[in-house]
Amino acid sequence: MQNYPILALINTPDDLRLLNRDQLPALCDELRQFLLESVSRTSGHLASGLGTVELTVALHYVYQTPFDQLIWDVGHQAYPHKILTGRRNKMHTIRQKGGLHPFPWREESEYDVLSVGHSSTSISAGLGIAIAAEKENANRKTVCVIGDGAITAGMAFEALNHAGAMHTDMLVILNDNEMSISENVGALNNHLARLLSGSFYSSIREGSKKILENLPPIKEFMKKTEEHVKGFVSGGTLFEELGFNYIGPIDGHNVDELVSTLKNMRNLKGPQFLHVMTKKGKGYAPAENDPIGFHGVPKFDPTLGTLPKSKANIASYSTIFGDWLCEMAAQDTKLIGITPAMREGSGMVEFSNRFPERYFDVAIAEQHAVTFAAGLAIGGYKPVVAIYSTFLQRAYDQLIHDVAIPNLPVLFAIDRAGVVGADGQTHQGAFDISFMRCIPNLVIMTPSDENECRQMLYTGYHLNAPAAVRYPRGSGIGCELQPLNSLPIGKANKVRDGKNIAILNFGTLLPQALAAAEKLNASVIDMRFVKPLDQACIAEAAQQHDMLVSLEDNAIQGGAGSAVAETLNHLALREKITIPPLLQLGFPDHFIAQGEQAEVLAELQLDAAGIAQQISAFWQQ
Repeated sequence: MQNYPILALINTPDDLRLLNRDQLPALCDELRQFLLESVSRTSGHLASGLGTVELTVALHYVYQTPFDQLIWDVGHQAYPHKILTGRRNKMHTIRQKGGLHPFPWREESEYDVLSVGHSSTSISAGLGIAIAAEKENANRKTVCVIGDGAITAGMAFEALNHAGAMHTDMLVILNDNEMSISENVGALNNHLARLLSGSFYSSIREGSKKILENLPPIKEFMKKTEEHVKGFVSGGTLFEELGFNYIGPIDGHNVDELVSTLKNMRNLKGPQFLHVMTKKGKGYAPAENDPIGFHGVPKFDPTLGTLPKSKANIASYSTIFGDWLCEMAAQDTKLIGITPAMREGSGMVEFSNRFPERYFDVAIAEQHAVTFAAGLAIGGYKPVVAIYSTFLQRAYDQLIHDVAIPNLPVLFAIDRAGVVGADGQTHQGAFDISFMRCIPNLVIMTPSDENECRQMLYTGYHLNAPAAVRYPRGSGIGCELQPLNSLPIGKANKVRDGKNIAILNFGTLLPQALAAAEKLNASVIDMRFVKPLDQACIAEAAQQHDMLVSLEDNAIQGGAGSAVAETLNHLALREKITIPPLLQLGFPDHFIAQGEQAEVLAELQLDAAGIAQQISAFWQQ
């Protein structure tokens, strides 16, 4: 810590609050450099944290955390918060197995008020926390920091609408990093923010309200006048209409102005809204110029200013999907591609460039994405919704109510199914088979490799009914891609003949299943479809083997193995077939923590050795 003389003194925010105010800019410089050095060595989220350095320092300087409660939305921007709250010396472990969590996590620190990972939850939780504090007369302050991406979700506006009507003391900070700081966010605007948040203005404002209580027409006129004046200089009328006192926008990289404004706002009553303009990647030019590329980074040399290129020659499943989408769009003008703010992650960059009029990024609004797709399908188009497994959870009602019940032809390309890895519990795609399998009209496909993924996407697209194809994060196995053809619905594929034991595989754990089967001389069947299930194939396997094993990268509860168990029960009760024992392999009944995909699978005994070991132990019993 020789290069960080001030930061080295900060083990808790109490230490930070001992600093003189004129030391804060130097601390911000050190914090930004430490963050860059740390993340470049370990990998992780970079650009967002670089943009919130001054804001984080100012918040912990002004507010008495952890007594005052600071809530971060999503948490990509919370690395500086972790560094200042006693975790500086553990930053080299972030996102690694057994290390610091990638997002704020309640079990990790008393300073992490809300465990997060998905966006747009901070204001809802913050309102609950603020009301609880109010009921207990705790006199603690509640601050929510939400980004301009996260505030696009309907949930955020539902919370704002509720909070504005409750008149509870809380502060919502909009960290706006989409635009560069323009002229109106300069000295005049900082002065205006200080004026509007200051005690003189506030006392006049509150005093005027009391005087005008008995003069409703004049009171309403004055309220509108105030809103329009503030809206003219700041654009805050929307938040005023929702019931917030809007301040800003102010320069989020001027720590002195932030401290002044926050000190004033800390004493204001009712719901407050502070609009802060920041630059993602601030202080590191490559990240400023490419904030998307430097959002989440691998290990890299910051002196070079470039990120290392992937050495993998094998295409990722996201790339396979994106290529298929372009191929289909060239053939069918009715294809529409939809993403809830995951263009890069879902492999849709080329599609968005080649077919911009048929590409829709609906922002972080998963519910809207699904019902929007339903509307397009009603209108005669063929929507394809590219969505992460863990984000589809947020649109479950829409999947049932708006797509499945009316039986509309919407294809769900479900990325990041199974073990995602370093992002931990909130991002593992552990539940999609379980929560989709019970939905009528929905066909669910689990490809075992990238070629099968393409064929299943093609099959689902031409099904004229709701369909879902789930595939994992990362690369395929390098198999040859075949021309597109529709697969027979609900038909499994036997890939290895063996004795005594049959492994029924669902998804991309097929190579591990085959490796385990070689040791055990077991049969392997690539089931391919979770719904409809190939019941005839299962019946045949049950009659020809002494033991069945279901294998999936999904929760065991309610998953594909549960579907096999239901089928076996039906065969025993209705068909009077003697059925062998079934071993269900998949994710156990707990949330799966962070770690590299391979090490997580090994820990869950879902690698080849673990599969063979579990089967052998069960067989011996």
